[in-house]
Amino acid sequence: MQFISALAIYFLFWFLCLFMVLPFSARTDREAGVETQIGNAESAPHRFRAGPVVLRTTIVATVFFGLFYANYVYGWIGADILDFLKPESMQTRAER
Repeated sequence: MQFISALAIYFLFWFLCLFMVLPFSARTDREAGVETQIGNAESAPHRFRAGPVVLRTTIVATVFFGLFYANYVYGWIGADILDFLKPESMQTRAER
């Protein structure tokens, strides 16, 4: 795999993981014990801290990308394992 391809796939994992990590540790004004300001939604976070979210996202994305890359190198799960995805016309006569 070329470096640019790996980097592009890593960023896809990173943005996917961002939306997985984002809801955790978000506290609303009610949970923080503060009155909600006029014009803000009740579900809006009290104080958004981007640093911890970016750090957690990077850790989770790196783990997932590591598993993806290990599978790419060692071939643990490939198209040949997923037999149910093969069209009938691609099966050999021995398999029928």
